[in-house]
Amino acid sequence: MVEHLTKETFKTKVFDFENNKDWVFEGDKPCLIDFYAEWCGPCKMVAPILEELDKEYNGKINVFKIDTEAERELAGMFGIQSIPSLLFVPKDGQPQMAMGALPKDSFEKAIKDVLNVEK
Repeated sequence: MVEHLTKETFKTKVFDFENNKDWVFEGDKPCLIDFYAEWCGPCKMVAPILEELDKEYNGKINVFKIDTEAERELAGMFGIQSIPSLLFVPKDGQPQMAMGALPKDSFEKAIKDVLNVEK
């Protein structure tokens, strides 16, 4: 199931920005993070796709959501200007951001190319 992150859970599962200046991924598997807001129409369109991807890649990736209204510090840290914004975080290497409500095949391509994960 897609997990909602707070600042505290983000630090243990993705990146402990208070103790590291340089990017150090804390997670055990690659992840996809959806920066969203409850009032955002395109975010609501992406939500079921993320649920499907979470099931289809069962155990190979983590899918997280961050409410930009509740977690303003996290949204600010990643310079989130528009939502949905999706952060693809590989196990090794730098995360990559994508903007907007992507179709499912775009998510699958990014999971393969950025996260190096196949179904």
